[in-house]
Amino acid sequence: MTRFTLSLAAATLSATAAFAGGHGMTPAVEAVDQDLSNGVVSADKVTASENGWLVVHRTDTDMKPGPVVAYAPIRMGETMDVAAILQEDVASGDMLMLMVHSEAGGMETGVFEYTLGAKEDGPIRVDDKLVMGTITAQ
Repeated sequence: MTRFTLSLAAATLSATAAFAGGHGMTPAVEAVDQDLSNGVVSADKVTASENGWLVVHRTDTDMKPGPVVAYAPIRMGETMDVAAILQEDVASGDMLMLMVHSEAGGMETGVFEYTLGAKEDGPIRVDDKLVMGTITAQ
């Protein structure tokens, strides 16, 4: 198993990022390569500067986020064992990008409204970098 922790330094780009930095929270996603035959992808821990979403995008070696295949709500702070139900099949060997998205900008709170490239419930960035990490389906 490959384990990664991709942490990005909290910046003062927004009030929420400033809050996170002031409270010792560095936005991050921790996950491992995993068997997805149960239809669920999980992150061991997600740290977020605001309420939002753990969004699972398809990706490849180019490391660009592709279509969304799963998402789950997360709360501000640290959330352990975040599980998102896959909305389409993912084959062994497929790469997935687990990314922290905001709850901001949408029409309804608690409803995931993001579509690829949209601003509603869009990705959180710190120092203009996405808060994310990748895994490979086993």
